[in-house]
Amino acid sequence: MIVTLTLNPSLDRTVEVPDLVRGGVNRASGGRIDPGGKGVNVARALLANGAAARAVLPAGGAVGRQLVDLLEGEGVAMTAVPVSGATRSNLTLSEPDGTVTKINEGGELLAGTEIDQLADAVEDLVGPLDWAVLSGSLPTGVDPGVYARLIERFVRAGIDVALDTSGPALVRAVRARPTIVKPNRDELSEALGRDIRSLADAVEAAEVLRAAGAVSVLASLGPDGAVLVDRDGVVFGDCPVDEPRSSVGAGDCLLAGYLAARSTGATGRQALVTALAWAAAAVELPGSAVPGPAAIARRRAHARVVDEVDRQRVLTRSG
Repeated sequence: MIVTLTLNPSLDRTVEVPDLVRGGVNRASGGRIDPGGKGVNVARALLANGAAARAVLPAGGAVGRQLVDLLEGEGVAMTAVPVSGATRSNLTLSEPDGTVTKINEGGELLAGTEIDQLADAVEDLVGPLDWAVLSGSLPTGVDPGVYARLIERFVRAGIDVALDTSGPALVRAVRARPTIVKPNRDELSEALGRDIRSLADAVEAAEVLRAAGAVSVLASLGPDGAVLVDRDGVVFGDCPVDEPRSSVGAGDCLLAGYLAARSTGATGRQALVTALAWAAAAVELPGSAVPGPAAIARRRAHARVVDEVDRQRVLTRSG
């Protein structure tokens, strides 16, 4: 079982525009509303591909009710904990070349008792050898040490923990020794204290996170692929997409694919192949839609993973 905990879920509206003009009138060419939040997306991707998973999330106000309705409509297994604050809404502007502009609300404060209820729900669902995924931003006002405390609690219970967050919450959480951390390029840059210009930079930043406490690091590099750094060494891979539609949720699908593979006994290298296929398939879809088995199988044929890599390889600018 893979259980995701999303402390700051959202209702995500994606508007497709032919060419975004700042300060002008933009006509939408399409649009959609999806359940949002990184952990929610991980659970949606896992369930869409037959993996045993459940989403745990707070839900409050009219937006929270709409979010729960959307998840139920998708058949997503979930535990929604009622909270006093309203669930947030996010807006994504998507252009035909794959460029996305995101406008995210901060989210309302969760009370300590509400966080405890969410953690209890996770612990009731998972056991030894299962995964807990702590993913996404924190609502405004929540202590950035909350992920660290949750990791310590779950690790004591024998649960493997995957972490995907940023900023002070990431810095503090890695000290609690999560099983795997999934930063993106910007988060790697923050860890290293400088821009990530090459694969060597990315690997160095991943090692900084491992030295701080993370057991393994799966770093997403946008169009450049991903790199896995763990006790077995460094593995790099990519899976090019000719016609990207939206990168929203691609990193979540990367993590979901990795965890799905590891849960069935795959090696890190094998899991990276799967992760890349899931992420590439997601980029071909609109908004934060998640890919199904057929799309992933098609992308898997294009995934390339190598053990010996040119670490001086220059990386393109990726989000």
